[in-house]
Amino acid sequence: MVISGLMKLTLLDYPGHTACTVFTPGCNWRCPFCHNAALVLRPGEQPALDTEEFFAFLRKRRGLLDGVAVTGGEPTLHADLPDFLRRVRAEGFQTKLDTNGTNPAMLRRILEEGLVDYVAMDIKAGRDNYPAVTGTLRPGLDAVEESAAMLMAGDTPFEFRTTVVRELHTAEDFEDIARWLAGSEPYFLQGFKDSGDNISGGYSAYSRQEMEAFRTIQLPFIPLTEIRGMDL
Repeated sequence: MVISGLMKLTLLDYPGHTACTVFTPGCNWRCPFCHNAALVLRPGEQPALDTEEFFAFLRKRRGLLDGVAVTGGEPTLHADLPDFLRRVRAEGFQTKLDTNGTNPAMLRRILEEGLVDYVAMDIKAGRDNYPAVTGTLRPGLDAVEESAAMLMAGDTPFEFRTTVVRELHTAEDFEDIARWLAGSEPYFLQGFKDSGDNISGGYSAYSRQEMEAFRTIQLPFIPLTEIRGMDL
């Protein structure tokens, strides 16, 4: 699998675990607020880390790292993702996958083979707002709904999460999401942050108070909704 970036230690990307984060190139969406623009827009120009070099690094971190988080881009676009996850687990590490949910066939295969210990699925917006927030007229919403339902019906630990952008999201988004994904799963509202490598500029975050209002909308339907990545 092509590896276009490696964060050697994170305490945030895999909840409750020390982990490293692997970044894969390429994505089928163009979310304007995406913070990994280079990976999405210029995947062929990114330097690749040799897979054997990565596993040599991983073996040296036994006892120090619990797991590997795989993110992107969109990892499920890579046909050899299952092989990579299988090998990570064979080395004795847990695995966490970040996905936008647009490849339910790949997600199903990974879940059925037990190749991940945790999944974080991005919920970009309310369903009517997906084209604007994903930067495409064909966001593949049926696939997203299938992936979300698959996670909710399965037994692999997971979370849903939405990066909230003032210029793109309104209360109507969270009213729709609350009814769409009503259940007992963890759901995180994440404050937007400008990474300096966003696909487009001009975006900003809501205040903590405004985020709490969105959380209040979701709580009757998704009681485990929390706010992540913002100061109190």
